[in-house]
Amino acid sequence: MASIHALVIGSTGMIGNYLVEELIKDDTFSAVTLLVRKPVQWNHPKINIVLVDFNNIAQLSAVIPEGDVVFCCIGTTQKNVNGDKALYYKIDHDIPVHVGQIAKEKGYSTYCIVSAVGANAKSGNFYLKLKGDVEQSLAAISFNSLNIFQPSMLLGQREEKRPTEKILQSVFKGLSALFVGGLRKYRGIEGKDVARAMAQAAKRQQPGQHVYEYTEMMKLVTG
Repeated sequence: MASIHALVIGSTGMIGNYLVEELIKDDTFSAVTLLVRKPVQWNHPKINIVLVDFNNIAQLSAVIPEGDVVFCCIGTTQKNVNGDKALYYKIDHDIPVHVGQIAKEKGYSTYCIVSAVGANAKSGNFYLKLKGDVEQSLAAISFNSLNIFQPSMLLGQREEKRPTEKILQSVFKGLSALFVGGLRKYRGIEGKDVARAMAQAAKRQQPGQHVYEYTEMMKLVTG
């Protein structure tokens, strides 16, 4: 397999951090560009850190290098945007889509994004509709391979403290075994497993649009 040049947005979150670790240790990925709003600490010859204003489309276009795969792990919260739904949409929809549009022009053929189980552009739930809108907008860009990862509760350590989420993680760990059949997609999943699944899907670069729920992600992880 030829070496892969990857572009990562959302590298400072839990999945993004695990993903960068995966890309560093996988020899298939020869170069990894991280687009970030503020300085981050990664010291590795594969890693190129680029500070960018995601609202500046001209700047984005100038700094995104030619490459093969876009990884998007961006995701904010109502708390972080102080309940501002317009800002929430701008972060979780506009940034992934603008980067995708520019990346397609730069020759990227594959896009991998963390969405959410139940994402649906027709949903009455703001969050699920937002995630569904992102999926639709990315599909319209027509990447050769679009890979959408739809986890339920994410398990693992975050730098950002989310007390309520810690409680929910404990509950999901205890109940996940009860989620069988059609409910299996709601099982909690480790952030590192989502990251591993993303890396594996990127290497396969299967044409078309692919949606990965819990079962499909774990199949990618276990091979």
